[in-house]
Amino acid sequence: MLRIVMHVAQSLFMVISAVCLLNACGGHPSNKEQCVRCHYGIERTTPSHHGCVSCHGGDPKATAKEAAHRGIYGFANRSYPGRWENGCGGCHRYQLARMQSSQMYTAAGMIAQIQATWEGETPTIRFGSHAAQLYDPAGRPFTLHGVEQLDNLSGELYRKFCVRCHLDRQQDPTNGSGNPAGCAACHFPYGQQALYRGGDPLLLGRAPHGDSHRMQSLPSLRACVQCHHRSGRTALSYQGLLDGNNSLVPTRDGQPGPVQGSDGRTYTHIAPDVHYLAGMDCIDCHTSREVMGEGYASASLHGQLEVTCESCHGSPTSPPRYRMIVRENEEPVRESRSYPTQIRPGMKMILTAKGRPFSNVFTVNGTVLVQLKHTGRLLRARVITGSPAHTVVGHGRLACAACHSRTVVQCYGCHTRYDRGGSQIDVIKGMETPGQFTETEDYRTLYPFPLALNREGRISPVTPGCQTFVTVLDAQGRIVQNEAIMRYKGKRQVRFAPFYGHNTGKRAVGCSECHANPAFLGFGQHVVAGRSITGTLICDLSDHKPLDGFLTMTNGAVRAYAAITRNHARPLNQREVQRTLAVNSCLVCHASAKDPIYRARIDYRALDDTIHRRLLAPRR
Repeated sequence: MLRIVMHVAQSLFMVISAVCLLNACGGHPSNKEQCVRCHYGIERTTPSHHGCVSCHGGDPKATAKEAAHRGIYGFANRSYPGRWENGCGGCHRYQLARMQSSQMYTAAGMIAQIQATWEGETPTIRFGSHAAQLYDPAGRPFTLHGVEQLDNLSGELYRKFCVRCHLDRQQDPTNGSGNPAGCAACHFPYGQQALYRGGDPLLLGRAPHGDSHRMQSLPSLRACVQCHHRSGRTALSYQGLLDGNNSLVPTRDGQPGPVQGSDGRTYTHIAPDVHYLAGMDCIDCHTSREVMGEGYASASLHGQLEVTCESCHGSPTSPPRYRMIVRENEEPVRESRSYPTQIRPGMKMILTAKGRPFSNVFTVNGTVLVQLKHTGRLLRARVITGSPAHTVVGHGRLACAACHSRTVVQCYGCHTRYDRGGSQIDVIKGMETPGQFTETEDYRTLYPFPLALNREGRISPVTPGCQTFVTVLDAQGRIVQNEAIMRYKGKRQVRFAPFYGHNTGKRAVGCSECHANPAFLGFGQHVVAGRSITGTLICDLSDHKPLDGFLTMTNGAVRAYAAITRNHARPLNQREVQRTLAVNSCLVCHASAKDPIYRARIDYRALDDTIHRRLLAPRR
């Protein structure tokens, strides 16, 4: 009886396999498809992708070029999103739905922040790179309006500048910063000059195409760099590269940097991120839910993120959390099929900040291990819970990056000129329209970096990106607005949406650096005179505002000259500044975090002795 059942099961399996073959689910391209008669040297995409028509469309029976290419998805216009929505979405509907709700696709958070910094509006998720019916993290439906409806300067700026790097539009690679659209942006990235270098003689040397027709199931660092080398320069900082002031000016000893980048930029070397030195690519830390979305539309990119330093390294009071895999169909098991070592039931997977398991980070006998997804190499993540340097009293609000950032790219003084007499390509509308943007900046630096309260109420590096001064010219070239600062939250003030660095170091910033150098608190380059801190790099539009900071102090009174548009984020206030600087008196003698005095709050009665009375006496 058992033999009969097994025979029936085997027969059924063979029938199902045959059906799959007929539907281009297995085997080599169907003999009925004539594509390979011309494209005979083209690479196999992956072992699980077979046939041509199921991904590309077209007529599989035709032998003439024009007839065979009729019906190919987006053939006439490669930027058409349907090219990959139809080609990839037919089989990967789950991934497609996630991607269409992600910030990388909609850019809704970016558009909201531009609205806030340019128009003075409170950032809300109302506009995206296209209209869509989405769901918020609570599962409530809402409509995202297309950015083409945003009839103001910030909307036009996005359509003419920012959208050039987002995934629902394929971009021209000839300027060195282009990228394919949609799924191909990560899985079939452009190489140098976007030339095809594979085995298909018909495509060889043609652009724009990926290097090869072979799919990158696991996106490479190079794929991430294609987009993330602008604005916050996270992909550059991570690798230990700096482009200076746009790298269109000399960067070292009057010469360009030694590393050739894209679109005319050159890079100099800085200290790379400790994770990069260990061999980690972006996807070894960032989960697929962060990159491709989780199915819900967050109000900003930060709502989509789920990985924190504490996820792998623990917090000062709690070690990393984990959960055992108990089923064969859990997400870490499915996602790890492309890894050198697959996750199995029974393994204890480390959890992200949202309580979901990583697919490559697990614990064995109390040791946290990270599997590198491309190579399978195992790295040990040091757990810092309970260590003296991380249990200093008063540091409860410090984010890890406040101490462990080696550098953070900061740009100050963003001057945007909008000329109504010029014209520029509106990428979303696909046409040239009146109005031309040009941008300049005043100053860029790496270190020291300012600290402030981030959106979570923790003290972290908060770099002043996009402190925008707007100049508008009418069609006759007359200045309508000159270096204007818009009103925000009831008053005219500079505001910015901060960048966050990707340049982590094992060695922390020294205690005396933060507590004795007001530049870390947001004062920029300065001089200290008594109870006053005065900026020395002054903005041309003001005789007292520091160009490279956002705080000043006069007779002990701290004033903030800028607002942060992230919800709940703000510069440090007067009490926080004074308490931070006061610690410097202790550091003269107690310089190490291992000193027992930092394990408990200060007993001020113990300071009433001869030594401390002299040290702490007010200066006259």
